Amino acid sequence: MKKIKLIFSFILMLVVATSCTVEGINNDTALLGTESSANLNKIFDISSDNSGKVIITPTANGAVSFKVDYGHGTVSPVTVVPGASTTHIYPEGKYTVKISAKSISGATTEQTFPLDVVYRAPENVTVTLNKSIHNLKVKAKADYAKSYLVYFGDVTNEVGTPLSNDGELSHDYAVAGTYNVKVVALSGGAAKTEKMTPTIIYNAYGLPITYELATQNYGVGGTFGGVSTAVLANPFPTGLNTSAKVWRYTKSLGAESWSGTYSPLDTPIDFAIGKKIKLLLYATEVGKSLNVELEWAVGGTPANGVAVLKVANTVANSWEELVFDFSTIAAIPANAKFTQLVFRYDDSAKGSGEVIYIDNIRLTN
Repeated sequence: MKKIKLIFSFILMLVVATSCTVEGINNDTALLGTESSANLNKIFDISSDNSGKVIITPTANGAVSFKVDYGHGTVSPVTVVPGASTTHIYPEGKYTVKISAKSISGATTEQTFPLDVVYRAPENVTVTLNKSIHNLKVKAKADYAKSYLVYFGDVTNEVGTPLSNDGELSHDYAVAGTYNVKVVALSGGAAKTEKMTPTIIYNAYGLPITYELATQNYGVGGTFGGVSTAVLANPFPTGLNTSAKVWRYTKSLGAESWSGTYSPLDTPIDFAIGKKIKLLLYATEVGKSLNVELEWAVGGTPANGVAVLKVANTVANSWEELVFDFSTIAAIPANAKFTQLVFRYDDSAKGSGEVIYIDNIRLTN
């Protein structure tokens, strides 16, 4: 009987001890349920390239997950694990980002943070202009530019024409003249950068050539073999030529015998209109020939080197009219058109420093 009493007492004590242990665990769980995340904060990594990209990294002590509300548009909040980030594209503007942190117990802590996205002004704006008579093509490039507005400068109260990155705009001017072409590089926000480029629009280049018109580009083409040229005030405004400006042709000392000039023509020399080219020449000596050579025939006929005439001057120190009659060359078709005019002087010898003056080049019958 005594043993039975001892066994019963031991069992009763065990039950009491077990009850106390379970009650202790229940008390600890209740305490765990009151814990929440502390020091809720964030890191905003805002891109500086005007892309609007913002990397958001939430931080907090004791958090097991975060929920980020971007504060922009209708995008739903996203869940982020500790140590991770989320990315969103923002237009320029001010936003309120809301971050909620959840603790291991399920308790949440919420806080809002201001976000200010500002786009930088575009930099290093470059404008490329390509002209063809009255047509102008415009390209633009800039760092941090989303797009551009182009103002061609020929309309009062002009509205800018949109231009994309890597795009090109084409514009036709009604008349020749000097225009200020303005390109505005847009950041995608309020910031912008402007660049103004004055440009001269010329009329089509072709005969007659008088060297008097501001609307003609007398600098087209180039020289070869040691020749230089310039348009300048007429140094000898007497006799046949009293015009204000003339063309100076200099064959420098030692210039090649085959040296000369070439001028591409927007308006071809059309033999259906006339086959004679007349011009005024001033030289300080007689007997040296001036070559007039017509090249790059429309359709390829005749080939270069066929339409070549040489005429020597007969008067020194005075203006003289020279006539180049291409009807004397049978190989030239009656309806030939040429798109390049070439001059060469005294092609039988190297240059000795000759200077001649040419003016009033025209096509006649």
